[in-house]
Amino acid sequence: MSDLIEGMGTAAEGGLFSRALEPESGARRPHPDQPEKCLNCGTPLTGAYCHACGQMGHVHRTIGAFMHDLLHGALHFEGKLWRTLPMLTFKPGKLTRRYIEGQRSRFVSPMALFLFTVFLMFAVFQMVGFTAPTDLSSTELPESSLDGARTTASDELANLRQQLEDGDLSTAERNEVIAEIRVLETFINGAPNATPSEAPTGTPDNGDEQLSGEEPTDTVGAPTVQMGLDQLADNSTGVDWLDTVIGKWRENPSLMVYKLQANAYKFSWLLIPISIPFVWLLFFWKRRFRGYDHAIFVTYSLSFMTLLFIVASILGRVGVSGGLVIAGLLIIPPIHLYKQLRGAYELSRFSAFWRLLVMSAFIWIIVGLFVQVLLWLGTF
Repeated sequence: MSDLIEGMGTAAEGGLFSRALEPESGARRPHPDQPEKCLNCGTPLTGAYCHACGQMGHVHRTIGAFMHDLLHGALHFEGKLWRTLPMLTFKPGKLTRRYIEGQRSRFVSPMALFLFTVFLMFAVFQMVGFTAPTDLSSTELPESSLDGARTTASDELANLRQQLEDGDLSTAERNEVIAEIRVLETFINGAPNATPSEAPTGTPDNGDEQLSGEEPTDTVGAPTVQMGLDQLADNSTGVDWLDTVIGKWRENPSLMVYKLQANAYKFSWLLIPISIPFVWLLFFWKRRFRGYDHAIFVTYSLSFMTLLFIVASILGRVGVSGGLVIAGLLIIPPIHLYKQLRGAYELSRFSAFWRLLVMSAFIWIIVGLFVQVLLWLGTF
């Protein structure tokens, strides 16, 4: 229940933020009880609003009217929303082009719609239970588990030494056994993160060399070192902020997952400035299209994708097949992006198609840059 209430609060908060950017269109008749002059500046009124300062002619002082304004401002965009959403869904290119060319009062502005959809998405995620886990444990192993692992390692070490003494191994097999022995000895002596992939190969210890009776050969190739978070923390990457992030993930993964989700919610708007240069690259030789055009295109596109995630999460929650939901998430975005590209920039089918392919690659770069920013923000 607390998640439901918190989600509703988040949705209302998003509506209030959006409302601040998207005021009423002004298409309103004069109130029958409004005064003859503006109560703010004293200018004679000729309509529902003062043409000098913009204040409404009729002002109210009842709690009922205040609550109406609160719900109205948080959850309603006049009639704009119901003109914008159908076009955003089925004719995104036409919507983008019409807004760029100046039809602003008819549609919800891209930024207001984006803010509202982002707040609504995280509100819905809270309602349906898509929240950051809080039960992730640290990567440090309890001492009791380490004792049991060391006992098992000691038995395996004795077995490997017996294989060396039997002398039935080829040179390559002998080198591999010697490498495993060294890792197990390191683990037993107090390094729980050692793995066979870290063990040196080639020349064995003097004692092992006497057991083999042969000159060792470097038949076994140099193994690949696979480092986890613990090993990265112990072996600095050389990048200060990355080392800090790794250390914090190691110490408290639950907190870091929560911060990653919270930062994605707070800084989702960064996707817009990150995306604009990549869209510009698709049209840099066409002087007709400017940065403003690309910003409107990106913001409307992100708003639709956010709404798509909202619908998908709700459908998944009410029992729709997961395969069907995933299929929709894979098929709908490229079709929508193609239609928006073609309509917004008035492209031919071929021009829109090749730009769609290039943009599909750009999207992965954009997401990667955004995740890096979130990880960096997680250091604070």
